Formats: sequence, structure tokens, C-alpha cells
Amino acid sequence: MIGDGIGVGIVGLGGMGNLHARSVTELGANVVAGADLVPEQRDRFAEEYGARTYETHDELVADDAVDAVIVTTPNRFHEPIAVAALERDLDVLVEKPLAHTLESAERIAEAAARSAGICMVGFHNRHAASMAMFDEQHARGRFGDLTHVEANYVRRRGVPGPGSWFTDSELAGGGSLLDIGVHALDLALYALDFPEIVEVSGVSRTTFGTSEEYADPDGFGDNWDAEAETYDVDDSVSAFIRCADGQTISLEAAWATNREESMDFRVRGTDAGAQFDIGDTDLRILEAGTAGCDHYANVDMTGDAAVTGYTEQDERFLEAIATTGAPETNTVEEALTVQRVIDAIYRSSESGRATTLADSRISEAQLEQAARLD
Repeated sequence: MIGDGIGVGIVGLGGMGNLHARSVTELGANVVAGADLVPEQRDRFAEEYGARTYETHDELVADDAVDAVIVTTPNRFHEPIAVAALERDLDVLVEKPLAHTLESAERIAEAAARSAGICMVGFHNRHAASMAMFDEQHARGRFGDLTHVEANYVRRRGVPGPGSWFTDSELAGGGSLLDIGVHALDLALYALDFPEIVEVSGVSRTTFGTSEEYADPDGFGDNWDAEAETYDVDDSVSAFIRCADGQTISLEAAWATNREESMDFRVRGTDAGAQFDIGDTDLRILEAGTAGCDHYANVDMTGDAAVTGYTEQDERFLEAIATTGAPETNTVEEALTVQRVIDAIYRSSESGRATTLADSRISEAQLEQAARLD
């Protein structure tokens, strides 16, 4: 199997850490180590996977049995863990987003450029069946030139537990945009092959999470107490992104808003369009023609439900390790572009006007230079 002989260590042994552990195990890798501050998490992980467990990531990356590290901690801690692993030339998969701030993300990218290890970032929705089918149809030229993407990741009421790291800007860096909107944004940029961004306009809002009258019919956030808990992040964001060749992206992300929930993703092309739900298995292609008479044509495609984004993503990670080649997808450079756009959305919201990505500290040329220095 693709993961044979690869020793994986996981930092952050909650739900996401265990999801990756199960996935890489199914792909043949050996989960040899785990790290978490919570003793109970370590005990459960050790029992299930027979892995050594540590309290700190420094101990884990020093374990000679560890070849690769998967990081599933709160956003603020991505940088110290990823950098420590990359400095030991270990291969790294960081859950999205790359970091809690642009500056932190840039430091990870610099460390990756100097390391003999690879660094990939966990945007698993690229590998769902719906997007895989879109990619193939796009490669065949079915859509013509892509012109616009409408990307939505909207919950009607779905704020994570208040007082958790999700609602603390010091730990998360942001709210709905960095938690779920980042998936929709990455997918939009990926669909357009990461075009040059010329202008970003955005508005972030904190409307519901600080309200004492917040209604939570589904019980998404347990033990709600707006007064006692930390909540200083956005619960909805709207943004518009203009690209150098005229392509555009409209983005809606929300933990809470008064509209129906949606993970609707729509791509417009000059010859055809596409529509699907983010992470889903179904794809609809929308066309029009003149054969016989003027008409619309909708083509529905249903993908293999066994194809999951997480498994496909982890397989790509293990493949890149096994072949000692540069990753072809989910690259740190792409994730850094996503982070730059997020930073621009927040800056645009603060200033009340459109902005650019020009304030980034590290350029592509600097990344290439750092790689050559090693």
C-alpha cells in the first residue's frame, strides 16, 4: 500500500487527529506517535493505535520513528509545530488554514522552503467526487473560459461553542471566514487555477455570537453564555475578489445568519457552467444549444460515494512522501495565497474600502531564494 513503511505522528488528538489517524492507517501507514496536552486524549489514542504519546510536539518530532507529522491543533499553534517538524526535515500536513495570521503563515512557508521535507495543507474538499468530476470536465475544455465563481459556506445557526478556541481571536485568528469560509475560498481559487488577484473587497460582521438572545435550535454551541464566554471573531463575511484577467469570485461565509444554509458552489464558463455542493458527490453541468431548437441542457453526474476528500487528500500526502517528489496539490504556496486573500478581506472590512495583496511580507521570489539556500 502507498503508506507502507511511513511512520506518522499526529499533534492534536481530538476529532480531526483521529480522523487522519484512521485514514492513514487504512492507506498502510503506521501511526507511531501522538501528542496532546490532555492526558485523556493521549490515553485513548495510545490504546487505539498502539502509538507512543507525548505531552508536547517537541518530544514527538524528536522521535526517530516519526517520518511525517499531521497538525490538527488550534490555528495559533500551527506555526511552532510545523516549523519544528520542517526544521528536522520531516514531512508535514497542516490542517486548514495554514495559520491564524498572514505573518505566521509566511513563517511556515519560509521554513518549508528551507526544509528537505514537504509541506501540504488540509483543503480536503478539492478531492471530493464533485470537484474531481469538475476537474476532469474542465481539463477537457467543456466549460470554455471560466469567468466567475459563486462560493458559499453558510450555516443558519452554527457557531462553535463559545469560549472554545474557535471564538477566541488570539487562538483562531478569525471566525467563520477562517473556519469554514476558507474551504469555499480555497476551492474557488483552485477552480480558477490560482489567478493573480488585483482587488479584494470584504465586510466581516459580529452580529449573533455576542447576543444574549442568540437562538441555537440545533444546539450547535453547547452551554451558550454570551456574557461569560470569549467571542471576538466574525460570524459572517461577504467578499468580492477581482482577478487580473477579469475573472471574479463572490464569497459568502457564515456561522450564523438569517438565511437558509448553503454550501452551494457555482462556476460560470463561456461554454457551460457547473453547480454542486462543497464536498458532495454530485455535479450538475448547465449548457445551452441550438440543435433542433434553442434549448437548455442540464447534465447530472453522480460520483462514487466511497471517494472522500479526507482519504484522497491523505493518499496524496503519502504518495508525495513515498515518491520523494514535490506535492502536486495542496501546496504551501497555494495555502499562502488563500491566507493573503483572507488577510485582505479583513483589512478591507476594517478600512471600509477595497484593497490588494500588496502588503504581503514574503514574495514568491523570496520563497525560491530560501529554497536554494539549503
